[in-house]
Amino acid sequence: MSAFAELWAQLAPVGRDAETGGYLRYAFGPAEMTLRAWFLEQAKARDLVIEEDGNGNIFAWWGDPAAGDAVLTGSHLDSVPHGGAYDGPLGVVSALLAVDELRARGATPARPIGIAVFAEEEGSRFGLACLGSRLLAGLVDPAAAAALTDRDGVTLDTAMHEALGAGPAGARPELLGRLGCYVELHVEQGRALVDLDRPVAVASAIWPHGRWRLDFTGEANHAGTTLMADRRDPMLTFAATVLAANDEARRLGAHATIGRVQVYPNATNAIPGKVSAWLDARADSPDTMEQVVAGVHLQAQHRALADGTKVTLTAESVSPETEFHTGLRDRLAKLLDDAPVLPTGAGHDAGVLSAFVPTAMLFVRNPTGVSHSPAEHSTDTDCEAGIQALADVLQDLAC
Repeated sequence: MSAFAELWAQLAPVGRDAETGGYLRYAFGPAEMTLRAWFLEQAKARDLVIEEDGNGNIFAWWGDPAAGDAVLTGSHLDSVPHGGAYDGPLGVVSALLAVDELRARGATPARPIGIAVFAEEEGSRFGLACLGSRLLAGLVDPAAAAALTDRDGVTLDTAMHEALGAGPAGARPELLGRLGCYVELHVEQGRALVDLDRPVAVASAIWPHGRWRLDFTGEANHAGTTLMADRRDPMLTFAATVLAANDEARRLGAHATIGRVQVYPNATNAIPGKVSAWLDARADSPDTMEQVVAGVHLQAQHRALADGTKVTLTAESVSPETEFHTGLRDRLAKLLDDAPVLPTGAGHDAGVLSAFVPTAMLFVRNPTGVSHSPAEHSTDTDCEAGIQALADVLQDLAC
């Protein structure tokens, strides 16, 4: 069994749903905490120095982090509901094995090398993606973050106190100031590398993207006694809005998804009084993304007039376009045998950190392109190619 296969097998059962095969690894929940403990054990076994930033983020250092100009890599361990195995953990496992590979080569870092595990990257529990890196960078007020709640009404502050003993600390400019660059390895999300017949690519940019909550309100009533003409059913407005999102995205060459919905009172024999839904929109430019969201909202308002309902739109998180550091990007592409350079529509902690340090990403081939699903996959051979590529990058930058 290869070193990758051995480590990967240790993670495979943690948080896996037996029915769907997907993973339930929510931030600061039992499965994610098990993985965090596993990471700490792996880091200590490699004599790496552990540092925690008070925001749920973990850093494991080879070399003295106080020396500054550090080369950071890593990713995250949390998942979307019933997500795939590779999104996040592949970057963490690859970072550990890249350190092993550098040591096997006899390489000695001239700059500190760090492995990061960022908290709540997916935003699946508390609703704000890349929460750990945003807190570290001072992009989110720690008091506001502490008040975020999950679907069970548990606040981030409570969850962090129970898991870590303290709530979010907020910005750590002195830690950020010690970083020279960040390179995140990630499974490919979308399908390009299989057609290019290459196992690894370098990222060029992240599309602008965001999440908006749509609240549709009407009148709850009896399903069996309320005449169809007398109904003010927000479910109808919601359904029309789902179709509108699809239409607007296709018309503008963007992406729009409504994949989460809550219905009140959520009874089979009751007309809903309220429906809440979440719109995810992404595009190759901020203007196009804004057009998608505005078009969806306008169509929802028109339908609400016809249904006798009301609709409100609230932005929960919006991220601008991120263009990765061109010099670092070009250096890595050349180093990796002129690797393909590809954009992505997925958000990452690398996108957050790019505003503060030179940042790059490596993508490992996903033969189907499926992600955020139990079907997400990469072959062991490609994952091992990714580890070698990451080791080459770390050696070039730090050694």
